[in-house]
Amino acid sequence: MAGNEIRPVIKLRSTAGTGYTYVTRKNRRNSPDRLTLTKYDPIARRHVEFREDR
Repeated sequence: MAGNEIRPVIKLRSTAGTGYTYVTRKNRRNSPDRLTLTKYDPIARRHVEFREDR
């Protein structure tokens, strides 16, 4: 299916070094670069940057 190739499932890994991950989908056409989001890391107990892990 074409929809699965355009919006793949990606892992967002914490930059705090805790190993915590979020799983989300992204649109490859609109954002072909690696995704970075600021989200809450419950192990570090603060908001940190999460980067796309391949």
